Amino acid sequence: MVAPQVKFEIRDLNVWFGPAQAIKRLDMEIAANEILSVIGPSNSGKTTFLRTLNRLIELNVNCRVSGAVELEGKDVFRIDAELLRKKIGMVFALPLPLPLSIFDNVAYGVRMHGLKNKDKIKAIAEEALKEAYLWEEVKDRLAESAFKLSGGQQQRLCIARTLAVGPEVILFDEPCSGLDPISTAKVEDAMLKLKEKYTIVLVTNNVKQAARVGDRTAFFLSGELIEVDKTDRIFTAPRDKRTDGYIRGKFG
Repeated sequence: MVAPQVKFEIRDLNVWFGPAQAIKRLDMEIAANEILSVIGPSNSGKTTFLRTLNRLIELNVNCRVSGAVELEGKDVFRIDAELLRKKIGMVFALPLPLPLSIFDNVAYGVRMHGLKNKDKIKAIAEEALKEAYLWEEVKDRLAESAFKLSGGQQQRLCIARTLAVGPEVILFDEPCSGLDPISTAKVEDAMLKLKEKYTIVLVTNNVKQAARVGDRTAFFLSGELIEVDKTDRIFTAPRDKRTDGYIRGKFG
């Protein structure tokens, strides 16, 4: 059996905000074309970890980072930040559509990166909406304001906007926290299909969601990676009693 390609290699990662350490001595690999679910209670370092991967963490002036984060062998801290964030897209907890039409929301990033050919932009936008499981719902209303979409549709629109610029990795930060079960299921269906082309890291407070979509699951606690393993093993036979306690709802 061929070993999966390593997409990220993280070694001895430490992150501080002022004097407070948010990530402690983190070592982990993330494989290409996997969904890595990241679970843990609040203030366990999950979102900090996510934002370190594409250097959004640098927007906090009090942040300090040590250790190594490599994307396919390249130090992410030596890659141009704009190029890095094109390679590593991010979808946030709350959908943030732009005050534009549905179509222009998806096309925005493509245009910002310099593409002007209208036919190519149209083709890219259509493909991105299809990959986000939204095309059939909006194909006849692309000129309408994005704000007319439901919350779940807006979230899938944000996924489409991320996909349109051609990333290699998609980071999801609790993307379904404000969605109803039907919308959540559609986002999860999109993720499962997207991993054929992209590497996905999903931070979620919903352990059932982590179990449904994750190929592997990582459990964080107080800034430390307690364990990471195949999802079925984490949920049926975790090695650490703290993981078992969190999954069973004893804390968190």
